[in-house]
Amino acid sequence: MAEKKLKQKAVSSMIWMAVQRYSKMLIQFVSGIILARLLTPYDYGCIGLLAVFVVLAESFIDGGFGSALIQKKRPTQEDYSTIFFWNLLMSMILYVILFISAPTIARFYKIPLLSDVLRVYGIVLFVYAFNVVQQNQLQKQLNFKLLSIVALVSSVISLAVTIIMAYNGFGVWALVTQYLLIAIIPAFAFWFLVKWRPRLVFSWSSFKELFSFGFYMFLTNLINQFGSQLQGLLIGRFYNAATLGYYSKAQRTETLASQSISSIMTQVTFPLYAELQNDRQAMAMVIKRITMTLAYFSFPILFIFLLLAKPIFIILYSDRWLASVPYFQALCIAGLAGCLQAVNLQSISAIGKSKTMFEWTIVKRIVGIGAVVVGLLCYGMKGLLAGVVFNYWFSYFINIRLVSKHIGYKWYHQIRDLFSVGAVSVTIAGICFLLGEWLNLGIYLNGLIQLVVYLCLYLGWSLFFKPEAYTYFISVIPNRFKSRSKSR
Repeated sequence: MAEKKLKQKAVSSMIWMAVQRYSKMLIQFVSGIILARLLTPYDYGCIGLLAVFVVLAESFIDGGFGSALIQKKRPTQEDYSTIFFWNLLMSMILYVILFISAPTIARFYKIPLLSDVLRVYGIVLFVYAFNVVQQNQLQKQLNFKLLSIVALVSSVISLAVTIIMAYNGFGVWALVTQYLLIAIIPAFAFWFLVKWRPRLVFSWSSFKELFSFGFYMFLTNLINQFGSQLQGLLIGRFYNAATLGYYSKAQRTETLASQSISSIMTQVTFPLYAELQNDRQAMAMVIKRITMTLAYFSFPILFIFLLLAKPIFIILYSDRWLASVPYFQALCIAGLAGCLQAVNLQSISAIGKSKTMFEWTIVKRIVGIGAVVVGLLCYGMKGLLAGVVFNYWFSYFINIRLVSKHIGYKWYHQIRDLFSVGAVSVTIAGICFLLGEWLNLGIYLNGLIQLVVYLCLYLGWSLFFKPEAYTYFISVIPNRFKSRSKSR
């Protein structure tokens, strides 16, 4: 009975996350179209140059304690208060470091404006520290309804303000304001909507207990964040802000595709894994179903984006952004592995193997960073992109090997379970590509025909052969609505 209730709660959470994610995608879609015409690649590049420093600072603030609070079965008021004040202290220290180092960073990139931008942009560190505990509590409770509503309101308000500022010529400051508002609005909302308040207490025993798990999570997250931001650091140093702007736009657009489904599930899966951490067989089944469902939806989306990259960028952003297309296509290939990463990685974290995660993260990042740097130095931008693709797929195979060893969902079983979806997605993409080459009716008409043919063939395969991911998804939705109607 408890397992059924947990499953229903997880499905409900995923539905709310789907509402949030797709509404947010629509907002980002509109935002991308409008702002790409009001702002320049240079504006986006300036923000991209600074992202590595702010993201790394945010990792220091949380320090893995957020995940530790979710992983712990019964966190106490002392636990929450201790982490709250620790986060505030770290945010102050890190902001001072960013404030002092801002001129040096600006000189490194040879863009004086970055000094003032970083000092204002860095305010998000205080905001993040202020509400991270409240967000972790809501995630642990699987209260994604409130999280979704707040996120949507924040996105709409910040977008409206950003468009007005961009239209009036504020340039990069419009983007800075957008990031600040996306952080500030939820902070105020959660402070008033979540009943929890910190007590004036700092418990060293709580800190040490959470530190034992959170420390390795912190190191893992820090290394991962550095690895993911390295490309921006290298492009900004070896090329220029405009080139980084093109890459950033490609990365943002690819993220909409690769994480359109995965971000919904992964925000729900960690607290769900934490509940099932003592039942490895049940965890293995959850991982299997989630990865198969992710692949079933994400793979065709990414291949469609890969095929139609050029018309998509012209229609959405204008031909000013055509230089982003090859970056985008390479990132789509990486995204095929990226959309499955967190599902496997979170399961290892949830069973308390944070030290194992950290040790293997070092291996993954040394190999991945080496591939990116060597690729850049030997073959320029094409080599960097090849290194990024290799990095994603290498990390994926390491992650499924860890799941195989510690949870029991064998790595070769996962590859076998995903093979049919992957093979069909690749085959249909090849057919559509050859069809476009044969028809040669122009970029837009070719793209429309390829889209229709891809969707028809994929849907036809699903209805005729009924793959396991398809049948599982179809079975979950009716059951969810049945359970709701009975509860009424």
